[in-house]
Amino acid sequence: MRRSLYLLFTLTVLVLWSSCRQDFEFSPSTGQLEFSKDTVYLDTVFTNIGSSTYNLKVYNRSDTDIVIPTVRLAQGQASNYRLNVDGMPGKEFQNIELLAKDSMYIFIETTFDIQTVVAANNQFLYTDAIEFDSGSNLQKVELVTLVKDAVFIYPNRDSEGVIETLTFDVDGDGTDDETNIQGRFLTDSELTFTNEKPYVIYGYAAVDEGKTLTVNAGARVHFHANSGLLITNNASLKVNGQLSTDQDILENEVIFEGDRLEPLFENIPGQWGTIWLFSGSVDNQINFATIKNATVGILAENNQNAPLDKLTISDSKVYNCSNFGILARATSITAENVVFNNAGQSVFAGTYGGKYNFTHCTLANYWNNSFRQFPAVLLNNYIEDENQMVFPNDLAEANFNNCIIYGNDNPEVILDEKTGATFNFKFTNCLIRFQNTNNNFTGPNYNFSDTNLYELCIFNQDPDFLDTSKNKLMIGDDSAANGQGNSSFASQVPFDILNVSRTASPDLGAYQHITFED
Repeated sequence: MRRSLYLLFTLTVLVLWSSCRQDFEFSPSTGQLEFSKDTVYLDTVFTNIGSSTYNLKVYNRSDTDIVIPTVRLAQGQASNYRLNVDGMPGKEFQNIELLAKDSMYIFIETTFDIQTVVAANNQFLYTDAIEFDSGSNLQKVELVTLVKDAVFIYPNRDSEGVIETLTFDVDGDGTDDETNIQGRFLTDSELTFTNEKPYVIYGYAAVDEGKTLTVNAGARVHFHANSGLLITNNASLKVNGQLSTDQDILENEVIFEGDRLEPLFENIPGQWGTIWLFSGSVDNQINFATIKNATVGILAENNQNAPLDKLTISDSKVYNCSNFGILARATSITAENVVFNNAGQSVFAGTYGGKYNFTHCTLANYWNNSFRQFPAVLLNNYIEDENQMVFPNDLAEANFNNCIIYGNDNPEVILDEKTGATFNFKFTNCLIRFQNTNNNFTGPNYNFSDTNLYELCIFNQDPDFLDTSKNKLMIGDDSAANGQGNSSFASQVPFDILNVSRTASPDLGAYQHITFED
Protein backbone atom coordinates (compact mmCIF):
# COMPACT_ATOMS: atom_id res chain seq x y z
CA MET A 1 0.00 0.00 0.00
CA ARG A 2 2.77 2.46 0.99
CA ARG A 3 4.69 1.70 -2.23
CA SER A 4 1.58 2.39 -4.34
CA LEU A 5 1.02 5.76 -2.67
CA TYR A 6 4.66 6.75 -3.28
CA LEU A 7 4.39 5.82 -6.97
CA LEU A 8 1.14 7.79 -7.32
CA PHE A 9 2.72 10.85 -5.67
CA THR A 10 5.77 10.73 -7.97
CA LEU A 11 3.64 10.48 -11.10
CA THR A 12 1.48 13.40 -9.96
CA VAL A 13 4.57 15.61 -9.41
CA LEU A 14 5.94 14.76 -12.84
CA VAL A 15 2.63 15.54 -14.55
CA LEU A 16 2.29 18.87 -12.75
CA TRP A 17 5.91 19.85 -13.53
CA SER A 18 5.59 18.97 -17.20
CA SER A 19 2.34 20.90 -17.52
CA CYS A 20 3.96 24.02 -16.04
CA ARG A 21 7.24 23.78 -18.00
CA GLN A 22 7.66 25.80 -21.13
CA ASP A 23 10.40 25.15 -23.66
CA PHE A 24 13.25 27.63 -23.49
CA GLU A 25 12.72 30.43 -25.98
CA PHE A 26 15.90 32.04 -27.28
CA SER A 27 15.91 35.56 -28.66
CA PRO A 28 18.55 36.85 -31.09
CA SER A 29 21.48 38.60 -29.42
CA THR A 30 21.43 42.38 -29.57
CA GLY A 31 25.14 43.16 -29.40
CA GLN A 32 25.20 43.34 -25.61
CA LEU A 33 27.61 40.49 -24.91
CA GLU A 34 30.41 41.11 -22.43
CA PHE A 35 33.86 39.51 -22.45
CA SER A 36 36.54 38.67 -19.91
CA LYS A 37 39.05 40.60 -22.06
CA ASP A 38 38.89 42.75 -25.16
CA THR A 39 42.14 41.33 -26.59
CA VAL A 40 43.58 37.84 -26.18
CA TYR A 41 47.37 37.83 -26.33
CA LEU A 42 48.70 34.39 -27.22
CA ASP A 43 52.27 34.68 -26.05
CA THR A 44 55.24 34.33 -28.38
CA VAL A 45 55.45 31.05 -30.29
CA PHE A 46 57.94 29.56 -32.70
CA THR A 47 56.84 29.05 -36.25
CA ASN A 48 55.13 25.67 -36.74
CA ILE A 49 55.00 24.95 -33.00
CA GLY A 50 51.52 25.02 -31.51
CA SER A 51 50.72 27.50 -28.77
CA SER A 52 49.26 26.82 -25.38
CA THR A 53 45.47 26.97 -25.12
CA TYR A 54 44.07 30.34 -24.07
CA ASN A 55 40.52 31.11 -23.00
CA LEU A 56 37.95 33.85 -23.39
CA LYS A 57 34.81 34.00 -21.29
CA VAL A 58 31.62 35.34 -22.89
CA TYR A 59 28.85 36.66 -20.64
CA ASN A 60 25.11 37.13 -21.21
CA ARG A 61 24.27 39.62 -18.46
CA SER A 62 20.66 40.04 -19.61
CA ASP A 63 17.51 38.37 -18.27
CA THR A 64 16.82 36.85 -21.68
CA ASP A 65 17.99 33.55 -23.13
CA ILE A 66 19.75 34.47 -26.34
CA VAL A 67 21.11 32.85 -29.46
CA ILE A 68 24.22 34.25 -31.13
CA PRO A 69 23.67 33.82 -34.89
CA THR A 70 27.40 33.46 -35.69
CA VAL A 71 30.70 33.18 -33.86
CA ARG A 72 33.62 33.12 -36.27
CA LEU A 73 37.20 34.10 -36.93
CA ALA A 74 37.38 37.25 -39.04
CA GLN A 75 39.78 35.54 -41.48
CA GLY A 76 37.51 32.54 -41.70
CA GLN A 77 38.96 29.20 -42.74
CA ALA A 78 42.21 30.90 -43.76
CA SER A 79 42.91 31.92 -40.16
CA ASN A 80 45.83 30.35 -38.32
CA TYR A 81 43.85 30.42 -35.09
CA ARG A 82 41.64 27.56 -33.95
CA LEU A 83 38.60 27.85 -31.70
CA ASN A 84 36.65 25.54 -29.47
CA VAL A 85 33.18 26.91 -28.70
CA ASP A 86 30.90 25.06 -26.32
CA GLY A 87 32.93 21.88 -26.83
CA MET A 88 32.96 22.09 -30.63
CA PRO A 89 36.21 22.72 -32.59
CA GLY A 90 36.20 24.89 -35.67
CA LYS A 91 36.58 28.38 -37.09
CA GLU A 92 32.92 29.35 -37.58
CA PHE A 93 29.84 28.43 -35.57
CA GLN A 94 26.12 29.04 -36.05
CA ASN A 95 23.31 29.69 -33.55
CA ILE A 96 25.18 29.44 -30.28
CA GLU A 97 22.70 29.47 -27.39
CA LEU A 98 23.47 31.25 -24.12
CA LEU A 99 21.07 31.27 -21.19
CA ALA A 100 20.19 34.40 -19.24
CA LYS A 101 22.79 35.41 -16.65
CA ASP A 102 25.04 32.65 -17.96
CA SER A 103 28.45 32.48 -19.61
CA MET A 104 30.52 30.22 -21.81
CA TYR A 105 34.20 29.63 -22.56
CA ILE A 106 35.89 29.92 -25.93
CA PHE A 107 39.31 28.25 -26.17
CA ILE A 108 41.89 29.56 -28.63
CA GLU A 109 45.10 28.05 -30.08
CA THR A 110 47.37 28.84 -32.99
CA THR A 111 50.08 27.34 -35.16
CA PHE A 112 51.69 29.63 -37.70
CA ASP A 113 54.16 29.19 -40.55
CA ILE A 114 56.21 32.37 -40.69
CA GLN A 115 57.40 31.44 -44.19
CA THR A 116 53.99 32.47 -45.53
CA VAL A 117 54.72 36.14 -44.79
CA VAL A 118 57.62 38.54 -45.13
CA ALA A 119 58.89 38.74 -41.55
CA ALA A 120 60.87 41.62 -40.13
CA ASN A 121 63.79 40.61 -37.89
CA ASN A 122 62.70 36.98 -38.13
CA GLN A 123 59.45 37.66 -36.32
CA PHE A 124 55.94 38.65 -37.23
CA LEU A 125 52.96 39.99 -35.27
CA TYR A 126 49.99 37.88 -36.33
CA THR A 127 46.49 39.17 -35.61
CA ASP A 128 42.90 38.15 -36.17
CA ALA A 129 39.62 38.62 -34.29
CA ILE A 130 36.68 36.58 -33.02
CA GLU A 131 33.49 38.12 -34.40
CA PHE A 132 30.14 37.73 -32.65
CA ASP A 133 27.06 38.32 -34.83
CA SER A 134 27.17 40.84 -37.68
CA GLY A 135 25.85 44.19 -38.89
CA SER A 136 24.81 46.59 -36.15
CA ASN A 137 25.14 43.83 -33.54
CA LEU A 138 28.73 42.96 -34.47
CA GLN A 139 31.15 42.63 -31.53
CA LYS A 140 34.83 41.69 -31.72
CA VAL A 141 37.60 40.36 -29.51
CA GLU A 142 41.07 40.84 -30.98
CA LEU A 143 43.67 38.03 -31.13
CA VAL A 144 47.39 38.83 -31.15
CA THR A 145 50.43 36.52 -31.35
CA LEU A 146 54.12 37.20 -31.87
CA VAL A 147 55.53 34.48 -34.12
CA LYS A 148 59.30 33.94 -34.24
CA ASP A 149 61.25 32.17 -36.93
CA ALA A 150 63.91 29.66 -35.89
CA VAL A 151 66.44 27.16 -37.12
CA PHE A 152 64.96 23.72 -36.49
CA ILE A 153 67.21 20.72 -35.90
CA TYR A 154 65.51 17.36 -35.61
CA PRO A 155 66.21 13.69 -36.38
CA ASN A 156 64.98 12.07 -39.55
CA ARG A 157 62.22 9.47 -39.79
CA ASP A 158 62.21 6.44 -42.04
CA SER A 159 59.33 5.36 -44.26
CA GLU A 160 57.68 3.60 -41.32
CA GLY A 161 57.94 6.62 -39.04
CA VAL A 162 60.82 5.31 -36.93
CA ILE A 163 62.86 8.21 -35.54
CA GLU A 164 66.60 8.26 -36.22
CA THR A 165 68.86 7.30 -33.31
CA LEU A 166 72.53 8.07 -32.71
CA THR A 167 75.32 5.63 -33.49
CA PHE A 168 78.81 6.43 -32.18
CA ASP A 169 81.71 5.01 -30.18
CA VAL A 170 80.10 4.78 -26.74
CA ASP A 171 82.67 2.70 -24.87
CA GLY A 172 85.87 4.03 -26.45
CA ASP A 173 86.86 0.78 -28.16
CA GLY A 174 87.11 2.34 -31.61
CA THR A 175 83.90 0.86 -32.99
CA ASP A 176 80.54 2.54 -33.34
CA ASP A 177 77.68 1.40 -31.15
CA GLU A 178 73.97 1.73 -31.75
CA THR A 179 72.10 3.63 -29.06
CA ASN A 180 68.46 4.37 -28.32
CA ILE A 181 69.17 8.11 -28.08
CA GLN A 182 66.92 9.86 -30.59
CA GLY A 183 68.77 12.52 -32.56
CA ARG A 184 71.31 13.10 -35.29
CA PHE A 185 74.79 14.50 -35.83
CA LEU A 186 75.11 18.13 -36.79
CA THR A 187 76.38 18.73 -40.30
CA ASP A 188 79.48 20.84 -40.83
CA SER A 189 77.29 23.79 -41.87
CA GLU A 190 75.42 23.54 -38.56
CA LEU A 191 78.46 23.61 -36.29
CA THR A 192 78.24 27.35 -35.61
CA PHE A 193 75.18 28.68 -33.79
CA THR A 194 74.74 32.41 -34.38
CA ASN A 195 72.45 35.03 -32.88
CA GLU A 196 70.55 35.61 -36.14
CA LYS A 197 67.72 33.20 -35.30
CA PRO A 198 66.90 31.04 -32.28
CA TYR A 199 67.67 27.32 -32.56
CA VAL A 200 65.01 24.74 -31.71
CA ILE A 201 66.30 21.20 -31.18
CA TYR A 202 64.27 17.99 -31.18
CA GLY A 203 66.08 14.95 -29.85
CA TYR A 204 69.83 15.19 -29.28
CA ALA A 205 71.93 17.33 -31.58
CA ALA A 206 75.28 15.53 -31.51
CA VAL A 207 78.78 16.75 -32.35
CA ASP A 208 80.72 14.10 -34.23
CA GLU A 209 84.19 12.88 -33.40
CA GLY A 210 86.92 15.48 -33.74
CA LYS A 211 84.54 18.37 -34.44
CA THR A 212 83.60 21.49 -32.47
CA LEU A 213 80.25 23.15 -31.95
CA THR A 214 80.72 26.90 -31.51
CA VAL A 215 77.89 28.93 -29.99
CA ASN A 216 78.31 32.66 -30.58
CA ALA A 217 77.42 35.48 -28.23
CA GLY A 218 73.71 36.23 -28.07
CA ALA A 219 72.61 32.83 -29.38
CA ARG A 220 69.37 31.35 -28.06
CA VAL A 221 69.11 27.56 -28.02
CA HIS A 222 65.74 25.98 -27.22
CA PHE A 223 65.15 22.29 -26.59
CA HIS A 224 62.01 20.23 -26.94
CA ALA A 225 61.16 17.69 -24.25
CA ASN A 226 63.79 14.93 -23.84
CA SER A 227 66.24 16.80 -26.06
CA GLY A 228 69.70 18.29 -25.65
CA LEU A 229 73.25 18.48 -26.93
CA LEU A 230 75.64 15.53 -26.98
CA ILE A 231 79.40 16.03 -27.44
CA THR A 232 81.14 12.79 -28.44
CA ASN A 233 84.69 11.43 -28.52
CA ASN A 234 87.38 14.06 -29.22
CA ALA A 235 84.64 16.62 -29.94
CA SER A 236 84.23 19.95 -28.16
CA LEU A 237 81.65 22.54 -27.20
CA LYS A 238 82.68 26.22 -27.17
CA VAL A 239 80.07 28.62 -25.81
CA ASN A 240 81.34 32.14 -26.41
CA GLY A 241 78.84 34.34 -24.60
CA GLN A 242 79.85 37.83 -23.58
CA LEU A 243 78.96 40.15 -20.73
CA SER A 244 75.63 41.84 -21.36
CA THR A 245 75.59 45.56 -20.68
CA ASP A 246 71.99 45.33 -19.44
CA GLN A 247 71.40 42.41 -17.08
CA ASP A 248 67.65 42.65 -17.69
CA ILE A 249 68.08 42.09 -21.43
CA LEU A 250 71.07 39.70 -21.52
CA GLU A 251 71.60 40.43 -25.20
CA ASN A 252 75.11 38.96 -25.41
CA GLU A 253 74.66 36.03 -23.09
CA VAL A 254 73.97 32.57 -24.53
CA ILE A 255 70.77 31.03 -23.20
CA PHE A 256 69.87 27.33 -23.19
CA GLU A 257 66.24 26.63 -22.26
CA GLY A 258 63.05 24.86 -23.34
CA ASP A 259 61.04 25.61 -26.46
CA ARG A 260 57.90 26.89 -24.73
CA LEU A 261 58.07 30.68 -24.74
CA GLU A 262 54.93 31.44 -22.73
CA PRO A 263 55.52 33.12 -19.34
CA LEU A 264 53.95 30.11 -17.61
CA PHE A 265 56.97 28.02 -18.68
CA GLU A 266 59.64 30.59 -17.80
CA ASN A 267 60.84 28.80 -14.66
CA ILE A 268 59.42 25.28 -14.87
CA PRO A 269 62.17 22.67 -14.29
CA GLY A 270 62.66 19.54 -16.37
CA GLN A 271 61.46 20.85 -19.74
CA TRP A 272 64.39 19.31 -21.64
CA GLY A 273 67.24 16.84 -21.18
CA THR A 274 70.84 17.93 -20.75
CA ILE A 275 74.07 19.20 -22.26
CA TRP A 276 75.87 15.87 -22.31
CA LEU A 277 79.67 16.01 -22.34
CA PHE A 278 80.13 12.37 -23.20
CA SER A 279 83.13 10.28 -22.30
CA GLY A 280 85.99 11.24 -24.60
CA SER A 281 84.83 14.79 -25.36
CA VAL A 282 87.59 17.30 -24.72
CA ASP A 283 88.24 20.90 -23.69
CA ASN A 284 84.62 22.00 -23.42
CA GLN A 285 84.25 25.69 -22.57
CA ILE A 286 81.17 27.63 -21.49
CA ASN A 287 81.39 31.39 -20.93
CA PHE A 288 78.58 33.82 -20.11
CA ALA A 289 75.69 31.39 -20.47
CA THR A 290 72.42 30.69 -18.70
CA ILE A 291 71.32 27.05 -18.57
CA LYS A 292 67.81 26.76 -17.19
CA ASN A 293 64.81 24.43 -16.82
CA ALA A 294 66.67 21.24 -17.78
CA THR A 295 66.53 17.81 -16.20
CA VAL A 296 70.31 17.93 -15.71
CA GLY A 297 71.93 21.20 -16.74
CA ILE A 298 75.29 19.64 -17.64
CA LEU A 299 76.21 15.96 -17.51
CA ALA A 300 80.01 15.53 -17.69
CA GLU A 301 81.55 12.06 -17.78
CA ASN A 302 85.06 10.64 -17.39
CA ASN A 303 88.51 11.79 -18.55
CA GLN A 304 89.49 13.24 -15.18
CA ASN A 305 93.20 12.95 -16.05
CA ALA A 306 92.99 14.60 -19.47
CA PRO A 307 95.62 17.33 -20.10
CA LEU A 308 92.85 19.93 -20.30
CA ASP A 309 89.86 19.94 -18.01
CA LYS A 310 86.78 18.28 -19.42
CA LEU A 311 84.80 21.46 -18.74
CA THR A 312 85.78 25.03 -17.99
CA ILE A 313 82.77 27.15 -17.13
CA SER A 314 82.82 30.81 -16.16
CA ASP A 315 80.47 33.75 -15.62
CA SER A 316 77.44 31.55 -16.06
CA LYS A 317 74.20 30.57 -14.32
CA VAL A 318 72.57 27.15 -13.92
CA TYR A 319 68.98 27.30 -12.65
CA ASN A 320 65.81 25.26 -12.21
CA CYS A 321 67.01 21.74 -13.02
CA SER A 322 64.66 18.98 -11.95
CA ASN A 323 67.55 16.68 -10.95
CA PHE A 324 71.06 18.17 -10.97
CA GLY A 325 72.58 21.46 -12.03
CA ILE A 326 75.89 19.82 -12.92
CA LEU A 327 76.27 16.06 -12.54
CA ALA A 328 79.94 15.08 -12.84
CA ARG A 329 81.21 11.50 -12.97
CA ALA A 330 84.94 10.81 -12.72
CA THR A 331 85.71 13.94 -14.67
CA SER A 332 87.44 17.33 -14.34
CA ILE A 333 85.80 20.74 -14.04
CA THR A 334 87.03 24.26 -13.39
CA ALA A 335 84.30 26.77 -12.50
CA GLU A 336 84.69 30.50 -11.85
CA ASN A 337 81.93 33.04 -11.22
CA VAL A 338 79.18 30.48 -11.66
CA VAL A 339 75.80 30.81 -9.93
CA PHE A 340 73.65 27.76 -9.18
CA ASN A 341 70.16 27.56 -7.72
CA ASN A 342 67.08 25.36 -7.60
CA ALA A 343 67.80 21.72 -8.37
CA GLY A 344 65.61 18.79 -7.42
CA GLN A 345 68.67 17.00 -6.07
CA SER A 346 72.08 18.75 -5.97
CA VAL A 347 73.17 21.87 -7.83
CA PHE A 348 76.59 20.22 -8.09
CA ALA A 349 77.33 16.53 -7.63
CA GLY A 350 80.93 15.38 -8.09
CA THR A 351 80.48 11.61 -8.13
CA TYR A 352 82.72 8.63 -8.75
CA GLY A 353 85.78 10.72 -7.91
CA GLY A 354 87.24 13.28 -10.27
CA LYS A 355 89.00 16.64 -10.13
CA TYR A 356 87.07 19.84 -9.37
CA ASN A 357 88.06 23.43 -8.73
CA PHE A 358 85.39 26.02 -7.95
CA THR A 359 86.40 29.62 -7.28
CA HIS A 360 84.06 32.50 -6.47
CA CYS A 361 80.96 30.41 -7.13
CA THR A 362 77.54 30.64 -5.51
CA LEU A 363 76.15 27.14 -5.04
CA ALA A 364 72.68 27.70 -3.61
CA ASN A 365 69.72 25.37 -3.57
CA TYR A 366 66.34 26.76 -2.58
CA TRP A 367 64.30 24.09 -4.32
CA ASN A 368 60.70 24.09 -3.10
CA ASN A 369 58.85 21.99 -5.68
CA SER A 370 59.22 18.75 -3.74
CA PHE A 371 61.34 16.98 -1.14
CA ARG A 372 64.99 16.69 -2.15
CA GLN A 373 67.23 13.89 -1.04
CA PHE A 374 70.64 15.47 -1.57
CA PRO A 375 72.40 18.66 -0.44
CA ALA A 376 73.45 21.59 -2.60
CA VAL A 377 76.92 20.00 -2.99
CA LEU A 378 77.54 16.26 -3.00
CA LEU A 379 80.95 14.63 -3.29
CA ASN A 380 81.76 10.92 -3.41
CA ASN A 381 84.47 8.62 -4.75
CA TYR A 382 82.59 5.55 -5.96
CA ILE A 383 79.71 4.15 -7.94
CA GLU A 384 77.45 1.29 -6.98
CA ASP A 385 75.83 -1.11 -9.44
CA GLU A 386 72.41 -2.73 -9.28
CA ASN A 387 73.90 -5.60 -7.27
CA GLN A 388 75.25 -3.13 -4.69
CA MET A 389 78.82 -3.79 -5.82
CA VAL A 390 80.96 -0.75 -5.01
CA PHE A 391 83.57 0.54 -7.49
CA PRO A 392 85.83 3.24 -6.02
CA ASN A 393 87.71 5.91 -7.96
CA ASP A 394 90.03 8.65 -6.74
CA LEU A 395 88.60 12.02 -5.84
CA ALA A 396 91.94 13.56 -6.77
CA GLU A 397 90.87 17.04 -5.66
CA ALA A 398 87.77 19.05 -4.90
CA ASN A 399 88.65 22.62 -4.01
CA PHE A 400 86.06 25.27 -3.20
CA ASN A 401 87.61 28.72 -2.83
CA ASN A 402 85.78 31.92 -1.87
CA CYS A 403 82.43 30.19 -2.43
CA ILE A 404 78.98 30.32 -0.89
CA ILE A 405 77.31 26.94 -0.36
CA TYR A 406 73.84 27.47 1.05
CA GLY A 407 70.18 26.57 0.72
CA ASN A 408 66.88 25.83 2.41
CA ASP A 409 67.90 22.38 3.67
CA ASN A 410 70.49 21.23 6.14
CA PRO A 411 73.26 20.26 5.72
CA GLU A 412 74.10 21.62 2.27
CA VAL A 413 77.34 19.64 1.89
CA ILE A 414 77.71 15.86 2.12
CA LEU A 415 81.05 14.08 1.80
CA ASP A 416 80.41 10.43 1.00
CA GLU A 417 83.71 8.52 1.10
CA LYS A 418 84.38 4.84 0.50
CA THR A 419 87.67 3.11 1.20
CA GLY A 420 89.82 1.97 -1.69
CA ALA A 421 90.27 5.37 -3.36
CA THR A 422 91.56 8.78 -2.31
CA PHE A 423 89.17 11.46 -1.11
CA ASN A 424 90.88 14.83 -1.32
CA PHE A 425 88.91 18.01 -0.74
CA LYS A 426 89.27 21.45 0.80
CA PHE A 427 87.00 24.40 1.49
CA THR A 428 88.86 27.70 1.77
CA ASN A 429 87.16 30.96 2.73
CA CYS A 430 83.67 29.61 2.16
CA LEU A 431 80.28 30.39 3.70
CA ILE A 432 78.60 27.02 4.28
CA ARG A 433 75.31 25.87 5.72
CA PHE A 434 76.03 22.85 7.87
CA GLN A 435 74.33 22.32 11.21
CA ASN A 436 75.13 18.94 12.72
CA THR A 437 72.18 19.16 15.09
CA ASN A 438 71.78 15.47 15.90
CA ASN A 439 75.47 14.62 15.50
CA ASN A 440 74.66 12.48 12.46
CA PHE A 441 77.87 13.43 10.67
CA THR A 442 81.05 12.25 12.32
CA GLY A 443 84.56 11.33 11.30
CA PRO A 444 87.56 13.30 10.08
CA ASN A 445 85.84 14.67 6.95
CA TYR A 446 83.51 16.69 9.18
CA ASN A 447 86.19 18.03 11.51
CA PHE A 448 85.61 21.73 10.80
CA SER A 449 88.58 22.73 12.96
CA ASP A 450 90.97 20.88 10.64
CA THR A 451 92.53 23.68 8.58
CA ASN A 452 93.77 21.17 6.03
CA LEU A 453 90.13 20.65 5.10
CA TYR A 454 88.36 23.84 6.20
CA GLU A 455 90.35 27.05 6.23
CA LEU A 456 88.75 30.31 7.35
CA CYS A 457 85.25 29.05 6.64
CA ILE A 458 82.07 30.58 8.03
CA PHE A 459 79.15 28.37 9.01
CA ASN A 460 75.41 29.00 9.15
CA GLN A 461 75.45 32.78 8.85
CA ASP A 462 73.06 34.65 6.58
CA PRO A 463 74.26 35.16 2.98
CA ASP A 464 71.55 37.83 2.55
CA PHE A 465 70.51 36.86 -0.98
CA LEU A 466 68.31 39.32 -2.86
CA ASP A 467 65.52 36.90 -3.89
CA THR A 468 66.15 33.16 -4.08
CA SER A 469 62.67 32.45 -5.47
CA LYS A 470 63.57 34.47 -8.57
CA ASN A 471 67.16 33.20 -8.83
CA LYS A 472 68.53 36.58 -7.79
CA LEU A 473 71.55 35.49 -5.81
CA MET A 474 73.18 38.90 -5.41
CA ILE A 475 74.23 39.51 -1.80
CA GLY A 476 73.35 42.60 0.21
CA ASP A 477 74.98 44.89 2.73
CA ASP A 478 74.18 42.50 5.58
CA SER A 479 75.71 39.39 4.03
CA ALA A 480 78.11 37.35 6.16
CA ALA A 481 80.10 36.86 2.93
CA ASN A 482 81.13 40.50 2.64
CA GLY A 483 84.87 41.09 2.68
CA GLN A 484 85.61 37.48 3.63
CA GLY A 485 87.37 36.39 0.44
CA ASN A 486 90.97 35.32 0.12
CA SER A 487 92.70 37.95 -2.01
CA SER A 488 94.94 35.44 -3.75
CA PHE A 489 91.92 33.62 -5.18
CA ALA A 490 90.27 36.95 -5.99
CA SER A 491 93.30 37.95 -8.03
CA GLN A 492 92.73 34.85 -10.17
CA VAL A 493 89.15 36.00 -10.81
CA PRO A 494 89.48 39.79 -10.43
CA PHE A 495 85.97 40.72 -11.60
CA ASP A 496 82.66 39.35 -10.42
CA ILE A 497 79.98 37.97 -12.74
CA LEU A 498 78.72 41.53 -13.38
CA ASN A 499 82.24 42.79 -14.15
CA VAL A 500 82.61 44.56 -10.79
CA SER A 501 86.17 44.59 -9.47
CA ARG A 502 86.66 42.48 -6.36
CA THR A 503 90.41 42.80 -5.80
CA ALA A 504 90.22 45.57 -3.14
CA SER A 505 87.88 43.70 -0.78
CA PRO A 506 86.65 40.40 -2.19
CA ASP A 507 83.30 39.02 -1.11
CA LEU A 508 82.49 35.34 -1.23
CA GLY A 509 80.49 33.92 -4.12
CA ALA A 510 80.02 35.11 -7.67
CA TYR A 511 78.74 38.60 -6.79
CA GLN A 512 80.23 41.56 -4.96
CA HIS A 513 77.61 42.85 -2.54
CA ILE A 514 75.21 45.65 -3.43
CA THR A 515 72.73 47.83 -1.56
CA PHE A 516 69.23 46.51 -2.12
CA GLU A 517 66.51 48.97 -3.06
CA ASP A 518 63.55 49.10 -0.68
